[in-house]
Amino acid sequence: MKIEQIYTGCLAEAAYYIESNGEAAIIDPLREVSTYLKKAEKASANIKYIFETHFHADFVSGHVDLAEKSGAKIIYGPTAKTSFDSHIAKDGEQFKIGALTITVLYTPGHTLESTTYLLTDENGKDHCIFSGDTLFIGDVGRPDLAQKGNLTMEDLAGMLYDSLNEKIKPLADDVIVYPAHGAGSACGKSMSKETFDSLGHQKLVNYALKAQTKEQFIREVTDGIMPPPQYFAKNAAINKGGVESIDDVYEKGLNALTPQAFEDTANQTGAIMLDTRDPQLFAKGFIPNSINIGLNGQFAPWVGALITDLQQPILLITDEGKAEETITRLTRVGYDSTIGYLDGGFERWTDAGKEIDTIESISVEAFEEAANTGEVIALDVRKPGEYESEHLDFTLSRPLDFINDWMGEIDPKATYYVHCAGGYRSMIAASILKSRGVENVVDIAGGYGAIKNTGLKRTDFACPSKAMKV
Repeated sequence: MKIEQIYTGCLAEAAYYIESNGEAAIIDPLREVSTYLKKAEKASANIKYIFETHFHADFVSGHVDLAEKSGAKIIYGPTAKTSFDSHIAKDGEQFKIGALTITVLYTPGHTLESTTYLLTDENGKDHCIFSGDTLFIGDVGRPDLAQKGNLTMEDLAGMLYDSLNEKIKPLADDVIVYPAHGAGSACGKSMSKETFDSLGHQKLVNYALKAQTKEQFIREVTDGIMPPPQYFAKNAAINKGGVESIDDVYEKGLNALTPQAFEDTANQTGAIMLDTRDPQLFAKGFIPNSINIGLNGQFAPWVGALITDLQQPILLITDEGKAEETITRLTRVGYDSTIGYLDGGFERWTDAGKEIDTIESISVEAFEEAANTGEVIALDVRKPGEYESEHLDFTLSRPLDFINDWMGEIDPKATYYVHCAGGYRSMIAASILKSRGVENVVDIAGGYGAIKNTGLKRTDFACPSKAMKV
């Protein structure tokens, strides 16, 4: 028996490769499927099944592409409806992978089709569950994504409580929990950095599993949920209907452009110019009106949160050799309209004598001096929960997640100092402000982590609850 967790940090997402006696199965595959095909080929195994725990909201699945390339059958749990060939399993239905058995445990609540898969080993012992977004390490899935008609968030939370108590908690304590996500995903509130755990330990430490009553569970699970990123529903819809082959996306996007061709294409198409370089490198020089979302952070989720149109044409400025990786990560959240990249990167742009822009990035010491010598407008773009736990007493909470909502308050003639926790999100915000005509934007390097080492007055630390708004 082989079980491999394939964890993608920038999405905080876990897919799984299962293998036994020459047969394999994939749980919740990502958009690019070559990894799974190569693993099966290396092991001389046939991919027999593709199990989907739910219609993923936060990434685009590679299920259809993988099925076409491997001949595997796509399996969903009860109530799922797809426009492509799939098997809608019954609660309790079983599937064989070599000497292993996968049993369908229908666990609605996160979404109506959410399903957990129980793996029993060759000795007939329950070994692990692939819990999707039903049960995380330290948390459970948010219950607000599948509200329909008279069905409320509280109704879904009640379903989730029943699913956990009737299907999952009765399992043995030594059963391993393999979830679909870890810390950083917007599918839960307080997920652990650990990516798997024993069910017994989760019963002891997971606030949602310790709830004594359904009413308490509903109250705790629904408290403090931020609105879902705008791309969630769009990705779920894509997964129900199938997507363009990733090979076609690469063919269209891996279009190397000279600086002049890049500029002409941007002017002719209205494409977003997306610069994926390191934030501090971006600050020192960038193509005017380009947006910085660094590839070394949670790149895909931030693209998904901030670029509202999945069909928006995108032009890339990347470090040398990073164009294909960038396109791959864009496709994971449904952005298939990359139309080219700057050949040779930003250095080629400057060598051509093209116009550049900069963003001033100052040390926390310089920011402290500015704040002590006069009134400054400082924007804290961290999430509300981060701000509420501790912040400078004169900063304004303006979460990056909602920049399109608060942009209307911005005076293009004013000077704004911007910080986040460490510098990644603040540069995204600063680049967006710059692109929308705000000339005087100052990034605070090192973010709040560095600001705490200054003498600037901060609010008292408030320990976040398990239902912290993150």
